[in-house]
Amino acid sequence: MEETSRVRGVLNDKQDMWYPSAQSLKGANGTIKAGQPLSYYQGIKDFLRPNMVSLTRCKRVLLEGVTFQNSPAWCLHPLLCEHITLRRVTAKNPWYAQNGDGLDLESCRNGLVDDCLFDVGDDGICMKSGRDEQGRKRGVPTENITIRNSRVYHAHGGFVIGSEMSGGVRNLYVTNCTFMGTDVGLRFKTARGRGGVVENIFVDGIDMTDIAGEAILFDMYYAAKDPVPQHGESNELPTIPAQPLTEATPQFRSFQVRNVRCKGAETGILIRGLPEMAVKGILIENAVLQCRKGLICIEAEDITLKNVALLTKAKTTMQFQNSRAVTLDKIRYTDDTDLLMYVSGDRSQAIRLLNTDTSHVRKTVEKEANVPINALTIK
Repeated sequence: MEETSRVRGVLNDKQDMWYPSAQSLKGANGTIKAGQPLSYYQGIKDFLRPNMVSLTRCKRVLLEGVTFQNSPAWCLHPLLCEHITLRRVTAKNPWYAQNGDGLDLESCRNGLVDDCLFDVGDDGICMKSGRDEQGRKRGVPTENITIRNSRVYHAHGGFVIGSEMSGGVRNLYVTNCTFMGTDVGLRFKTARGRGGVVENIFVDGIDMTDIAGEAILFDMYYAAKDPVPQHGESNELPTIPAQPLTEATPQFRSFQVRNVRCKGAETGILIRGLPEMAVKGILIENAVLQCRKGLICIEAEDITLKNVALLTKAKTTMQFQNSRAVTLDKIRYTDDTDLLMYVSGDRSQAIRLLNTDTSHVRKTVEKEANVPINALTIK
């Protein structure tokens, strides 16, 4: 009886979820609204989790040789900062820490992240620039940032852009980084309503091991949930019609990813654009990806894979749906693969397979009936 009296907290109405306080329960049951009086937030204070380190409108910032650990939400959040350097910084949160990102650079310019370590509960190294209309109105991109010689262990994503990228992200250089045990390796995510343009992203020299989801992911259907489906949960998209182009339509374009090695992933490469706005201008060159699934390319345009090995035991190595101007040059695959390429969608066109030995595959191409006759060229 004495031990029971020491237990604090409350249960929800179904008596199946524990919360540390009545305020936490109230916050979890309600919708958090912006612009409310102070008394509103005081009533749910226990539910609100602040970032650990927030730097706003700062210049010439240096964080060096410091460890930040167990943050309530994001660990490091520089906002609207210029000339910021993180060198030999460590950020650590438990794997179950919701929103426990390591580093979120938001609307910052001229930065360096060098020789840092992240082991956190959400994204490891993340670039942001505001969310939806608020981010577009601010209109300040994250730009001119170099990330190098850094390691990410447990995290939802190793290097991440988005999904709050409504002010734009551009001119990023990511080199010589290692991701071990992250849910996704290179994770570029957005959604309808965000708007913003992500462009001129250069990645070179990435080593990955034991990636639970995608090694390389471009996803314009981000749904604010764990990137790896739970047991029995589908990751397939429903058929979604195109919508009109507006300022809220996001754009991914002009990415160059070179010299990537991944030993173990659920999917090597997933590119998933919108019917009204394809993912555009992606080059992936010199990559060796050991994965359960190879390449899935949906609603994409101007995509080039050059000297890429997709080492998968799946029956189909590459799948394309409504993708255009795709060049596959020197693709390697597992011997005795059943099907190298599956093409679907009536808007698929100008897909080229070049300089690829197809003698070790049982069937090179299979197309759905609605694919145009001249959509595919093999040389």
